[in-house]
Amino acid sequence: MNYSLDTFRGDLFGGITAAVVGLPVALAFGVASGMGAAAGLYGAIGVGLFAALFGGTRSQISGPTAPMTVAMAVIITEHASSMSEALVVVMMGGFLQILLGVLRIGRYVAYTPHVVISGFMSGIGLIVMLIQAMPFIGAPAAPGGVVGTIQVLSDAVGHINYSAFAIAFVTLAVGVLWPRALSRIVPGTLVALVVGTLLSVLWLTGVPVIGVIPSGLPEIVLVPPTADFLLRAIEPALILALLGSVDSLLTSLIADSLTGTRHRADQELVGQGIGNMVAGLIGGLPGAGATMGTVTNIRAGGTTRLSGAVRAAILLVLLMGLGWIVEPIPHAVLAGILMKVGWDIVDWRMLKRIHRLRGEHLIILLITLGLTVFVDLVTAVAIGLIVAGMAHARKLESLELDSVVSVPLLDRQFFAEEEDEIPSTDEFTARVGLVALRGSFTVASSKKLVGVISEDIKDHDVVIFDFSGATYIDDSAAMVVEQLMGVATSEDTAFIVMSLSGSVEDTLSALGIIQRVPAAHIVETLDEAREVARKLLGM
Repeated sequence: MNYSLDTFRGDLFGGITAAVVGLPVALAFGVASGMGAAAGLYGAIGVGLFAALFGGTRSQISGPTAPMTVAMAVIITEHASSMSEALVVVMMGGFLQILLGVLRIGRYVAYTPHVVISGFMSGIGLIVMLIQAMPFIGAPAAPGGVVGTIQVLSDAVGHINYSAFAIAFVTLAVGVLWPRALSRIVPGTLVALVVGTLLSVLWLTGVPVIGVIPSGLPEIVLVPPTADFLLRAIEPALILALLGSVDSLLTSLIADSLTGTRHRADQELVGQGIGNMVAGLIGGLPGAGATMGTVTNIRAGGTTRLSGAVRAAILLVLLMGLGWIVEPIPHAVLAGILMKVGWDIVDWRMLKRIHRLRGEHLIILLITLGLTVFVDLVTAVAIGLIVAGMAHARKLESLELDSVVSVPLLDRQFFAEEEDEIPSTDEFTARVGLVALRGSFTVASSKKLVGVISEDIKDHDVVIFDFSGATYIDDSAAMVVEQLMGVATSEDTAFIVMSLSGSVEDTLSALGIIQRVPAAHIVETLDEAREVARKLLGM
């Protein structure tokens, strides 16, 4: 595309607006992760800059997100004994993302069922709100994530810090009530941040605040890990890689819908991986494509990679001596902001329709949501995909079985073209059967194919397996074809294979199935099949 002055102006405004929107969220996610507010800024800079430069979505804004924050909090408490080990996990996760991109796996994220995504995102939103309940009332965050918070929340309510609660409530109210029309001029999150902080500084003092923010460039963190830790870190690193990849590519799809462009999924994973490796190297929170920042950037005019780079540069300038501006921000303010963020993450559009969902889709959504909140994120997505796959297979089973034709073929027209050649009796009318496979056949229907067709095979002396309408069969269905041939052999029923071609022939040949059929029984057309059948019947 031709880069013009108008494009530059849009990228500049988009980057500035995205920085203003992203600043309070980055600080809040940094605190929520347990790494500290500065880590949120480091992550926003590292991931935001390198994902913008090397990613595959031109207008995407990247940085700390709720799923990555939740995952990082778990890693710090359960998988790492020190911050340096936690950062090694971040770098390993970034490397695995690069590997996923190189292996060209990014495109498959688009096939994730919406009910799985909905349950996952709603679960993330609930997690964010639940773990912010403690700072919202002025108490320190509870260890143990959601379960730990639920266990101590009732006691904490009895010792509520009313000043912190008032600040958090006002912050949340401003964020919720700020007019959408004005958000295009000044983001509601920024207004909420300023109002809540001023309330703390001028009136309700004595609440926990962010504290000292390091100034200058972040230090490079290089602590060689042990071989034993690297092995143990593979699992949490894979969690980060998968979450970051899904989060980023879903945001890329949203960006495509707003801009009318198409992202490059595999390149996006490479860019995100590079960004997360840099974030881990400088002590930053891992991140992904940020939906709110991306939408803000696009609506403000950002269309190219420069907008993401501008955002990162602005945040970097903030660190180069302006950190004192954010030091008095109370944790209660960040909790109020994250309560709004968590609420917005919940897929209310789907939940409002939950009573209209089909039974299997409702089960998938609830399983994914429950596992996300109470187990872990990767387990939730994995089990959700498995259950969704099983439900889809049930639907495919009926569709594929409807495509099977099993009928007697050897009628009067089969024997003769002329009327005087027609046999005088119907003795041989149904001695030849036709089993025609139409469309595609997979593991979904492979088992039932045996039951559906076996009895028909036993009723005939010759069976023609017609593959002229078959477009695809997987290995499971191919093995069933072999099983059907075995049924024919055991019942002394001769069989003919007709019209094999393309991928269907390749699959049967690769598994050695077609090689077991006599060459004389493999034909191209129905006329040839008739001639072979006549010979087999001695007619």
